Amino acid sequence: MASTHLDAFDRKILMLLQEDARLTNNDISERVNLSPSQCSRRRQRLEEEGYIKCYRAVLDRDMLGFSLVNVITVTLATHNRDNARRFAELLARLPQVQEAHALTGEMDYILKVVTQDLKSLSEFVNDVLLPHDSVQHVKTAIVLQTLKETGSLPL
Repeated sequence: MASTHLDAFDRKILMLLQEDARLTNNDISERVNLSPSQCSRRRQRLEEEGYIKCYRAVLDRDMLGFSLVNVITVTLATHNRDNARRFAELLARLPQVQEAHALTGEMDYILKVVTQDLKSLSEFVNDVLLPHDSVQHVKTAIVLQTLKETGSLPL
């Protein structure tokens, strides 16, 4: 848990960095009306306290050949910690799984998976997910259009 209260300057810095992580401290200082050294100290504190987890580039999935986005729900064969752990270990090894969430209700997990085409989706489901001993049922849906996709938080 974070130990420091975030003030308006911290929130503005976080907002700016989540829009463009390449901003320099000089760029940020111009936008938040603090000196570059103050922005640097605040940024470092935000990183050290864990508010900023990492910096990364957002790649264009279509240009890189991963134009098929799939939503896959999974039901486990049995509901115990060992089975859930084995399934989580499987997901950790699969780079095409972009998101994985444990759910309440009818399905146990929902996955966001990118594939190059229908053939690779079929191989992923039939050769990777279904044969795994922790999995009982898999249901897939292909995303027709992405209306909104963001990792930004509403600061």
